[in-house]
Amino acid sequence: MKISVVIPVYNGSKSIGRLVKEVREELEDYALEIVLVNDCSPDNSHQVCVDLAKAYDFIKFISLRKNYGEHNAVMCGLNYITGDYVAIIDDDFQNPPSEIIKLVKEAQKGDYDVVYSKYKKKKHHFFRNLGSKVNDKFSTFLLNKPKELYLSSFKVINNAVAKELVKYHGPFPYVDGLIFRVTKNVSSIYVEHHEREEGESNYTFTKLVSLYFNMFFNFSVKPLRVFTITGIILFVLGILFSISMSVQKILNPEIQMGWTSIIVAITVFSGIQLIFLGVISEYLGKLCLDVNKTPQYTIKYTSFDEESDD
Repeated sequence: MKISVVIPVYNGSKSIGRLVKEVREELEDYALEIVLVNDCSPDNSHQVCVDLAKAYDFIKFISLRKNYGEHNAVMCGLNYITGDYVAIIDDDFQNPPSEIIKLVKEAQKGDYDVVYSKYKKKKHHFFRNLGSKVNDKFSTFLLNKPKELYLSSFKVINNAVAKELVKYHGPFPYVDGLIFRVTKNVSSIYVEHHEREEGESNYTFTKLVSLYFNMFFNFSVKPLRVFTITGIILFVLGILFSISMSVQKILNPEIQMGWTSIIVAITVFSGIQLIFLGVISEYLGKLCLDVNKTPQYTIKYTSFDEESDD
């Protein structure tokens, strides 16, 4: 059996060499392929990966022309895997390579298309853990994800599903959203989670918000439905309020209609309308970029001949 390992690289010059070595040692009983994707890292990751690709014939290295984000880098890597299973793992050593075999064996045992990792205790920063909890709630609602399933970046996917995922060429991929478009045959298993060994998380607040927006507006129409239902509810409440005010005026002609209530109503409903317009604009904007063929990624360098690659 052949196992491919896709590693998106960003500020990983100090860790990627040791990570490759450990992956090789842990998977020595399998045919191995490692695909490194440098997401235009500002450090020396490019040269480190070039040297690794020259040293090991099982490594494919791809360098992107600009920073597209982790999910775009992963999608790039998935286009070049040839293994029966592909493991996606970060370059920060928080997920030890020894756990890849656990995920693969779980996928084989249950004939699962995808196996996610889950943790008894996560070693992320508090802010990152909070973001993960928010993401979990929204993904359950938007993607119809099982409530008990934790969406981790460390996962194993079989070759057939990986081939389906790369059929998506839009500029704003969300790998987990694509997975749930393709299959529901998904499982998870507990693995170890370590402290980050080098630097800080590359997921800033801005990047997390961008990722959530991709999930919101690219992989579900439920936000539109929520606002449609909200609009109907507010419309009904507005009618009931108008009837109530009319009845009070008829019963008590001396009652003065309040200036404050009018201003509050205008402010609230105007705010809601602007939110609605913002949501619609997000959908239209992303649709426009997609129609204009905004690239998912652009490749600057590869360590192999793409035309002759399997």
